[in-house]
Amino acid sequence: MSDWNGLTAPDAAEMEAMARAALQALPPEFAGHAADVAIRVAEFAPEEVLDELQIDDPFELTGLYDGIPVTEKSVLDQPGGPDIVWLYRRPLLDEWASRGDVTLGELVGHVVTHELAHHFGWSDDDIATIDRWWE
Repeated sequence: MSDWNGLTAPDAAEMEAMARAALQALPPEFAGHAADVAIRVAEFAPEEVLDELQIDDPFELTGLYDGIPVTEKSVLDQPGGPDIVWLYRRPLLDEWASRGDVTLGELVGHVVTHELAHHFGWSDDDIATIDRWWE
């Protein structure tokens, strides 16, 4: 039996390190464009984001791509900042604990990859045709 005394959940920096490891594992044809995307970790999505996405339970959103997909970018676009993959720490930890069948690193890596697919212009439906992770 494990002794859980003194153990803590991974903090934002540790979760960001997991995300960066997932970026390092990308195939070369995606790595270049992915290098332009910032990774940010927050405890939960902001209320305005949840409202915009019509999500009532903040634990339902584990990650979000915030940017203009490379398939839609124009030289006329004036960037206000980098494209960002947001990871929401508490919902990720909650999903990881409830699943019980993947490591936290695998889950973080999957969410990062899913959000990067949006950076490359894929819709959720496009992603679902090749990715059965959530079934």
